[in-house]
Amino acid sequence: MFNETDLYKPVKAFLQTQGYDVKAEVNSCDVVAKKSDGSLVIVELKKGFNIDLLIQGVERLTLADNVYIAAGFYGPIAKGSIWNKRRRGILKLCKRLGLGLMMVRLYVRKDANIQVLLDPSPYVPRKNSGKAGRLKKEFDARVGDPNAGGATRTKIITSYRQNALRCAALLSKSGALKANEVKQQTGVEKAATLMRNNHYGWFEKVERGIYKLAECAETELKEYADEINDLIPK
Repeated sequence: MFNETDLYKPVKAFLQTQGYDVKAEVNSCDVVAKKSDGSLVIVELKKGFNIDLLIQGVERLTLADNVYIAAGFYGPIAKGSIWNKRRRGILKLCKRLGLGLMMVRLYVRKDANIQVLLDPSPYVPRKNSGKAGRLKKEFDARVGDPNAGGATRTKIITSYRQNALRCAALLSKSGALKANEVKQQTGVEKAATLMRNNHYGWFEKVERGIYKLAECAETELKEYADEINDLIPK
């Protein structure tokens, strides 16, 4: 095991090779480095990566533009570790906050290894117009608010599922129908495509352009009774 203070010497040595004069614990900053031209670098040290390290880093941005957070690890990092699993997300988060990120690895029989994974810089996110458009389309198409925010282990009610429920509920009540009749009675514009693709396994083709409800769907539809009642006009 190691202490946060064990990270200081290797970080100091690394900054000194970059031409900085380095001092520890200056006005609550773990590490402050200064060049002859007056430019400052602040580094906050922590064992591992956690929310406290991020908070400290953000607070230091009020003092200097170049702020690094340094996460310390002892020895090799296991492939299945949380750090490796979330590395990409951690880098995105630091970039978004304008923080630099160092990884400091300590060893018993050899010198510490320092990796600068990200340099601090102002972050201007690039919008994904395609994803943004799909988000708005789904929001507008979805009827009501059928899901609980934060749900991960339940089936999410999307606008696509709502349309499938409309079609299934109609076929359950009326029996086999032409796809065009399903479209007219439910208002689902792409009813034919939806039933043909049969993503949920609820529909069965009788003949060309005619569909009925699959036997296996009757039981499953009971799970969506409340949702169907909200979708079908009384």
